[in-house]
Amino acid sequence: MMPDLGKYAVEVLSSYGITMALLVVLVAASLLRARRMRHDLAAVEQRIRRNG
Repeated sequence: MMPDLGKYAVEVLSSYGITMALLVVLVAASLLRARRMRHDLAAVEQRIRRNG
């Protein structure tokens, strides 16, 4: 069910597409950063355990 966008269909649909792409990039960047931070935290905890 697609609304009639008239002469602005290209602009509206491209805006939706760009927005979705940016959201995907932001979520992926957040997940990658969380994984890296979890790894770094584990390394720090290992260092603390070894050094007492």
